Amino acid sequence: MGSQTSSIEINAYTVDRQDEVLTAAALEFVAALHRKFEPTRRTLLAARAERRAEVARTGRLDFSEETAEIRAGEWRVAQAPPALVDRRVEMTGPTERKMTINALNSGAKVWLADFEDASTPTWHNVVAGQINLLDARTGKVEFTSPEGKEYRVTATDLPTVVVRPRGWHLDERHLVVDGEPVAGALVDFGLYFFHNPSVPYFYLPKLESHREARLWNDVFTFAQRERGVPHGSVRATVLIETITAAFEMEEILYELRDHISGLNAGRWDYLFSLIKYFRDAGPAFVLPDRNAVTMTAPFMRAYTELLVSTCHRRGAFAVGGMAAFIPSRRDPEVNEKAMAKVREDKKREAEAGFDGSWVAHPDLVPICREVFDGVLGDRPNQLDRIRDDVKVTAAELLDVAATPGEATEAGLRNGISVGLQYIESWLRGNGAAGINNLMEDAATAEISRSQVWQWVHGSVQLAEGTTVTEQLVRTVIEEELAKIRDAVGDEAFASGRWEQARTVFEQVALADDFVDFLTLPAYELID
Repeated sequence: MGSQTSSIEINAYTVDRQDEVLTAAALEFVAALHRKFEPTRRTLLAARAERRAEVARTGRLDFSEETAEIRAGEWRVAQAPPALVDRRVEMTGPTERKMTINALNSGAKVWLADFEDASTPTWHNVVAGQINLLDARTGKVEFTSPEGKEYRVTATDLPTVVVRPRGWHLDERHLVVDGEPVAGALVDFGLYFFHNPSVPYFYLPKLESHREARLWNDVFTFAQRERGVPHGSVRATVLIETITAAFEMEEILYELRDHISGLNAGRWDYLFSLIKYFRDAGPAFVLPDRNAVTMTAPFMRAYTELLVSTCHRRGAFAVGGMAAFIPSRRDPEVNEKAMAKVREDKKREAEAGFDGSWVAHPDLVPICREVFDGVLGDRPNQLDRIRDDVKVTAAELLDVAATPGEATEAGLRNGISVGLQYIESWLRGNGAAGINNLMEDAATAEISRSQVWQWVHGSVQLAEGTTVTEQLVRTVIEEELAKIRDAVGDEAFASGRWEQARTVFEQVALADDFVDFLTLPAYELID
């Protein structure tokens, strides 16, 4: 059913309580954002394709000479507001209702309320997520499960809520202005900012250039003026999760200097982006199995050292990457080993100068907090730790060939199985899926399918001697689906969306033309 306000159309079903967030004024605000910024967004998306074509032609990336003055200049970002000064442990998760309560009770300093990679953008999730955040701010968020279990916020020291809208590349087809779908990013940002102008904190995903950061800065400036909010009230943290953004960290901070509080090492999307950009650049850019690539690989170490040193030199926080382990209630041995790895990972980040880090499960919050407490002591952060000794070159950022490990049949099977299971979960409306004791989101699924694409199109030879071909991948897909059917049972398998998941996976992993994001074709299959 469609409804219309002025030239704004909602082409979707009705979500319970939607009138509380889809007010006429809020929709007009989103429409104003669309009318002012959509042409620039389209231009910048076209520039992404042009840049990728240039990389394919030259096989290289480098720091821009055009912006050398910014990198050499003396400037710092605006001082962070009190709510964002201490970020030693950040909890991430979708904005569904139970997750909202669990995140607020987690003991984290920040909750990343995610409309992006951990959330399937069904219309229900988009609208209900805004309602949940509104209830969280007003203290009314409660939930009773189908089994009768009650959830409510009991913590007194609540985390700061930082909202992650969708990336610039995604449209929201259910909201149409002047005949055009509105960018999902502007829907998520616009609705939240309109209803919560006193706590306007955001995480910005998948930026590929400082010009895209400039667009966000212009959006913030316009939105604050329209809502009568002081300039600089909005504060953003940018995920450095594309290989091109890694070469523009300083420029991104500079463009957002009135509105930025830090950068985050978005490790999983970063790997996906590197594979995507250099997918046809030959053996030097072929990574080993996904799970074999750690943060100690030379090119990943270069990336994090550059991020920390850049942030602290400019007065911004450096936030570490995700610990995606999900504790098992039934296997203490698995827990013990995984928790030790989480502790080791967070210790490495804290000692490297990060001001905090991410976890995907409330049970990991105490570990992350304990590790950072041990390094920070009474300090809220490590901004005073300036790393002038760090000098990272373009060659070091792109030294994929030095990564230890191999491409194996087990890695191929794991990538295919995880990709299928995640896409099937995503199509059912769950964008944060627990698979093999790991919290998988769109970023990790993207690594899996892009790696399969690269191995097929590069005729990569596995450690066992087998060459990866399209036929081999199709055979493994059949075998892995059979294993899944055996594990879940015929009835549960039949009620799932496995055939659609197979279709999407084959499209994004095997098609001759590389699909930029798996969520683009998958989006056509959800409500």
